[in-house]
Amino acid sequence: MKPITAIQPSLAGTLRASLIAVAAVLALGACKTTETTLASPLQQGYTCCNLRYDGDWISDSNYANLPMIPAGTPIKVLSYGRDRAHVDLGGKPFRLGHDYGRAEESTERWVSKLVVTADPKLQLAAYPRQIQAAIRAGQVMKGMTREQVIMSVGYPLTSENRSLDAPVWRLWWSSFGEYQVEWDKQGRVKDITGHPETLKMMVYKP
Repeated sequence: MKPITAIQPSLAGTLRASLIAVAAVLALGACKTTETTLASPLQQGYTCCNLRYDGDWISDSNYANLPMIPAGTPIKVLSYGRDRAHVDLGGKPFRLGHDYGRAEESTERWVSKLVVTADPKLQLAAYPRQIQAAIRAGQVMKGMTREQVIMSVGYPLTSENRSLDAPVWRLWWSSFGEYQVEWDKQGRVKDITGHPETLKMMVYKP
């Protein structure tokens, strides 16, 4: 058996230099990533739609049985964390939690849908009175457009609704209370189906 020989000084120096170079590249990449994150613009404007909250947490599930923050409330993104964004919402701290749709879109993309530059209350005021009343109540009714349903109950979960152009949306009153909104060819609500108790809470009746 041949004796084990020590690594030659010149080879050891080369390995050491290579490791230092790799570490420097990784560190530089990390710095660039951090700089990109910090340099990313933080949105501010208004809430696109009625948002539901549990404590200081606003989930992308937006369960309608929770308390409501109305569309058009001033909002400012303060920072991003893992699958969440810290925001000032009407002068109070909240967290936007990307709980379900992470595989379909980034947290930044999701937040960009919630924070809009134009105040939705101006658009709301132009809708027919019954539509206005339904949106202020956080409910849906036949004849609504997609834009109006979103303003009222928020965006449907991307994990269950891959396209806003789908003929049916799955929406939720609670974690157990699903209901479906069916669209006609003109893009208006044709039917709303679900458990009677859920429909009682979610369907607006003048």
